[in-house]
Amino acid sequence: MLNELWSRILSLRIAVICGGPSLEHDISLAAGEACSEALRSLKYDVHLVLAEENLPECLSSIRPDVAFNALHGRWGEDGCVQGIFEWMKIPYTHSGVLASAMAMDKQRSKIAYHAAGVPTPESRLMSRADIGEAHAMAPPYIVKPHNEGSSLGGFFLIEEGDDPPVIPSNSRDVFMIEAFVPGRELTVAVLDGKAIAVSEFDIGKWYDFNAKYTLSDANRILPAKLPPDIYDRCLDLAVRAHNGLGCRGISRTDIRWDESLGADGLFALETNTQPGLRPNSNAGQQAAYIGMSFPDLCDFLVKDASLDR
Repeated sequence: MLNELWSRILSLRIAVICGGPSLEHDISLAAGEACSEALRSLKYDVHLVLAEENLPECLSSIRPDVAFNALHGRWGEDGCVQGIFEWMKIPYTHSGVLASAMAMDKQRSKIAYHAAGVPTPESRLMSRADIGEAHAMAPPYIVKPHNEGSSLGGFFLIEEGDDPPVIPSNSRDVFMIEAFVPGRELTVAVLDGKAIAVSEFDIGKWYDFNAKYTLSDANRILPAKLPPDIYDRCLDLAVRAHNGLGCRGISRTDIRWDESLGADGLFALETNTQPGLRPNSNAGQQAAYIGMSFPDLCDFLVKDASLDR
């Protein structure tokens, strides 16, 4: 009986959804390839699906048992594609519609942070035109999109002595202005409601797209060399953020630590409901750190898939 059940589980048809129209298209393709390879190694029936306008038709043709969401950025990470899965009644991985939408909107996610007791830097939304007229707050501060990932879509660090930034006219209309937290860049993955570990990035002043995707693993310290109380506090804040937003499966929360303030210097920046999934990604490395292989991580997400998430 157990062998029969196990055989049925491993014969599941998995649609790994990747690509999509967001600025993180290429990053998503890499994740999709890595997750597909991992799931095929476990003998799942895997179909790699490029997310385009005909996605519903593709899914209807494949008739998957599970949609493995390997999309990143807008449309794939903000509740939109999750709504398609719900409408088509296809169990899917990662977070549901509401949690995805809340986490992708960095300003709205701060509402959940405050309710969950998670400190986060002061921020506000401003129009492109207003940003260039006068400083929105005392420098240093960050100007960034409030609903993109991977530090894409226009990121600016404004320091003391700088003029207000002039945003190109072909950019988006609204940006987030966020107080810059000096110090150390940390990140914590949460799997099934439990924090895995804390990683630190040796990246200089701030963690932009170039730092995220071009620096070597030597710039990533796992586990982060932190005082025990600070390390444990990071784990706790990540779980609070995950639960406060209503995340499911796996998430990753980025944190800055201003050492001069001790435990009061920890600030959550954002929670990623679709963290990069590759063996050498932050989540993949943290899973390996606790003895979970990358195929096992993907396998967990498949078995965790459901509707009404």
